[in-house]
Amino acid sequence: MDYKSTLNLPKTDFPMRANLPEREPQLLREWSERKLYERLRESRAGRQKWILHDGPPYANGHIHMGHALNKILKDMIVKSRSMFGYDAPYVPGWDCHGLPIEHQVDRELGDKAREVPIPEKRKLCRAYAEKFIDIQREEFKRLGGLGNWDDPYRTMAYRYEATILRELGKFIAAGSVYRGLKPVHWCTSCLTALAEAEVEYEDDRSPSVYVAFPLTSDPALVDPGLAGLPVSVAIWTTTPWTLPANMAIVVHPDEEYAAVRAGDRAYLVASKLLDETVRKCGLREPSVVCRVPGRRLEGLKARHPWLDRPSPIFTADYVTMDAGTGCVHTAPGHGADDYETGIKRGLPVYNPVDDAGRFVPDVEHFGGMNVWEANAAIVAKLRADGTLLHAEEFQHSYPHCWRCKNPVLFRATNQWFISMEKNGLRQRALAAIRERVQ
Repeated sequence: MDYKSTLNLPKTDFPMRANLPEREPQLLREWSERKLYERLRESRAGRQKWILHDGPPYANGHIHMGHALNKILKDMIVKSRSMFGYDAPYVPGWDCHGLPIEHQVDRELGDKAREVPIPEKRKLCRAYAEKFIDIQREEFKRLGGLGNWDDPYRTMAYRYEATILRELGKFIAAGSVYRGLKPVHWCTSCLTALAEAEVEYEDDRSPSVYVAFPLTSDPALVDPGLAGLPVSVAIWTTTPWTLPANMAIVVHPDEEYAAVRAGDRAYLVASKLLDETVRKCGLREPSVVCRVPGRRLEGLKARHPWLDRPSPIFTADYVTMDAGTGCVHTAPGHGADDYETGIKRGLPVYNPVDDAGRFVPDVEHFGGMNVWEANAAIVAKLRADGTLLHAEEFQHSYPHCWRCKNPVLFRATNQWFISMEKNGLRQRALAAIRERVQ
């Protein structure tokens, strides 16, 4: 008996094999010839708009899996909005500015890179970006995404740049633009700032030091039992080279701190880190005089280990009890949290390190020294002055430059800012989000 005729089998015009080398070009050609994207927009003309503002890829190199994930997800979202009845245009774009393109052009130029005039190098960078816009556009099309591929936005288009300048001019005319200091990752080899995405973290060994900052405020303000006793705040850092820029010490307001006596001195340390600090610093016959919350220390003053400069004590929630002493050496010119504390507390954003990673000449004892070489000299200075409690090598994840692979610094540089407070810009922006963004 022939059972085939009794079976209800599905039938489809879809081929059993994908055969993409032949069918993919054919499908893309048909979409283009039929103007599928344009017809889709026409069918939704007059409907409520739904716009995805595309954060652009960088016009540098071929696309990778990250690009594919990004573009496929965006295409799914835009198409779904269109299927829901919205007029959902999609305008792709490319970011054409920045060091990665310049770096690639310099690599192609080789030894001639420094001899090429800046205007000529800009032309070469434009040509490089145009080349990879064309390459990436075809690669993105092959992912099946629909959009206005023939008229994308490019950040290097003169009309785009002119619009930015006109808008910036409005901020300048309103007095909202100002120049200030802010810490950034800085490569002393490439002599340039690095974005977070340009930083690679690698395991590295750094000098780790425990340092005593003598308390200049009356110790009895902490606890009567400390009256008349020399007291120091014990800090811990893996960047001794930042100590010349110290402006404050930060403790956690809600953590408990102990004043531990060893010999004729006492040290302030977080209770949770007391045992480790006592062990590493070799404090003999330690005895706890008192325990107080961190907020009790707010407003007291210590002194820099070797400079005639106060180091006031403040509180902040970012202080952790993972390692160290719970008392954080704070240099607003050399750290993100340090900077925020400095701005909040009115501290100087002091950066004594030049572009090449050397201390400026007026840095006492270490002027002109490379900061990496200065680490050992600073440790020696602390030891000679009797303020070094302990020193050791510490392995941790440290930022490196993606180009030269050398370790980078965190240092404050002059930058331009738009004030969100002046002219009520912050409130206007928040109101627009609440009232106009759906």
